[in-house]
Amino acid sequence: MSLAILSGIFSLNAQSKHHTDSLAFLKWTATPPMGWNSWDCYGPTVTEKEVKANADYMAKHLKKSGWEYIVVDIRWYVENDKAHGYNEKDAIYVMDEYGRLQPSPLKFPSSANGKGFKALADYIHAKGLKFGIHIMRGIPIEAVKKNTPILGSKARAQDIYSTELQCPWLKDMYTVVTGRDGAQEYYNSLLNLYASWGLDFIKIDDLSVPYHQGEIEMIRKAIDQTGRKIVLSTSPGETPVLNAGHVKDHANMWRIVGDFWDNWNQVKEHFEVCNRWSLFIGNGHFPDADMLPLGRIGIRAERGDNRMCALSKDEQVTVMSLFSIFRSPLMFGGNLPDNDKFTLSLLTNKDVLYINKYSQNNKQLFRANDLIAWTADDPKTSDKFLAVFNAQDSVNIDSTKISVNLRQIGVKGNCTINDVWNNKRLGSFSEEFSPVIRRHASGLYRISVRK
Repeated sequence: MSLAILSGIFSLNAQSKHHTDSLAFLKWTATPPMGWNSWDCYGPTVTEKEVKANADYMAKHLKKSGWEYIVVDIRWYVENDKAHGYNEKDAIYVMDEYGRLQPSPLKFPSSANGKGFKALADYIHAKGLKFGIHIMRGIPIEAVKKNTPILGSKARAQDIYSTELQCPWLKDMYTVVTGRDGAQEYYNSLLNLYASWGLDFIKIDDLSVPYHQGEIEMIRKAIDQTGRKIVLSTSPGETPVLNAGHVKDHANMWRIVGDFWDNWNQVKEHFEVCNRWSLFIGNGHFPDADMLPLGRIGIRAERGDNRMCALSKDEQVTVMSLFSIFRSPLMFGGNLPDNDKFTLSLLTNKDVLYINKYSQNNKQLFRANDLIAWTADDPKTSDKFLAVFNAQDSVNIDSTKISVNLRQIGVKGNCTINDVWNNKRLGSFSEEFSPVIRRHASGLYRISVRK
């Protein structure tokens, strides 16, 4: 074999090893992340006391079901923000000498004197949970104004920024320009700081539309160089499908919709979007259908007044059924201590969560107008999962039979079907299964082939 061919083989092997090493982060989320996020109930105004109350509830009631992340959403670094929007008129930012935003001690007293989120993260870790934060893409405008130095570089803030592609809906930040001296070092300094606090999860906003490939690559490198397992969530959606290959090699989860709130029209939009993204579901990387706007939301939110979820109970079950068979990350948006019995039941059904965690080959089987069916496989058995949805809107239709040809999902002969939500054996079936489903409701089933 020639030296040139041997050299080529070694080169390919080296590239393959580098690619494998670079995707090590996929092992951090073998199943879709499950947690709580402060956005739906508190917008940019959540406090340390409120975060701890949600952590306490999760540790007591949800941890045993697999829920583990506690995420502080947007603008924890602004001292005087407001509900129902953002204070962009006279916002007071908390920032260190290297242009890195810090928690407001007014909201998070334990962060005083430059301690950051370390104490809050320690509190959450002590309960066996994991801690996350939200940030905006880029470098703070305040840092550019002050031309702060960049830790680990001779460059300063004004050397790495651009006003181009600035976020149109929140103007806290400027773009960090890929390739400039100091640009990677800036993101490295951010993630090193967060890692020192004990961060386990980071949601980075204004990355997806348009798709900021350069900054996503810098962020991936910055996380990896910390040596800490920090799950990366990109936001908001819809991430362009053309960038699916890139984003799944750089992030653990990425948004496929805009902000999802508690109205049926947005639920209905999810069916088409989830179908579009089902090809890209994989262990370690998950299309993200956004937070679950369930329970008590709107307390001091960006949108809507203080309320319990406005979706009907049937519609809430439909949301959970779709999110589970699609294997979306599950980030609960309501204030956990205010959960009622019904809301808690949505979050703790072990068979529903099993589908979300472990099912494979998730896909839409058919859509006949607004009658929809999804299927998936149980990799641990030969069982199939089936979800059916009656998304019809006519008030003249109370319920409809949705017929599924069992042979189309690979089930031949007799099978046993169990209602997953109600933990109930429905009986033996062959050839066809035709449940009757109420308008806006759904059914979720385990199909076991009889031997």
